[in-house]
Amino acid sequence: MAVKKDDVHSDPNQLVVERAKDFWTKYNKPVIIVCAVIILVAGGYLGYKKFYKEPNEEKASDALFKAESYQRNALLSPNPDSLIKFALNGDGANIGFLRVMSKYKGTDAANLAKLYAGECYLILNDNTNAVKYLKDFSTGSKFFQARAYKLLGDAYADLGKNKDALDNYKKAANEFKEDEDNSSEALFLAAYLAQTKMNDNKQAIELFKELKEKFPNTQRGSEADKYLARLGVYN
Repeated sequence: MAVKKDDVHSDPNQLVVERAKDFWTKYNKPVIIVCAVIILVAGGYLGYKKFYKEPNEEKASDALFKAESYQRNALLSPNPDSLIKFALNGDGANIGFLRVMSKYKGTDAANLAKLYAGECYLILNDNTNAVKYLKDFSTGSKFFQARAYKLLGDAYADLGKNKDALDNYKKAANEFKEDEDNSSEALFLAAYLAQTKMNDNKQAIELFKELKEKFPNTQRGSEADKYLARLGVYN
């Protein structure tokens, strides 16, 4: 039996049902299309992740490993240049950091290769390229991000861009304070740069005081008073 209009108004539940039917009649095709698109996108992403992204990450990590080994050995060598060039460009059988970046774009390994490449260029005294790759590196890992900031500070300092160097040393000092040795080293470099290269004794004093207060148990923290005395703080 058909539902009369008066019966619908007298029964709230029946009114909801009727409105739902009207909505579905009007919009069933758009709803079906939207649902299909969501399913396709979700399925496509899962397929991309399973069959492309994860295997690509693994290949990129494997490629990065050999380049890293060249870099590590270079840091221990009295003549590191040839090993650093292998790390950057590969050795003929294995690719280097630069190729990892271009071949495996979007992977974690390609991102990390930017940090390592920047460090390699610093060793080669090619500070312009060091800045290029280090600026392009970004990560959620505080340890690696602090390292990148510190290396950027070194590169900018070598280029004579003292303001940029100072800013990056400060970032390095504050990014991962739990790593007291590296953080105190970065803060010391900031203070020393302000004093010796920028002739900004006021800022140097502030930074040496910060170094003393934040990292008193580190070697750099214990040296802060010596530099403060040279700046006339204890006269």
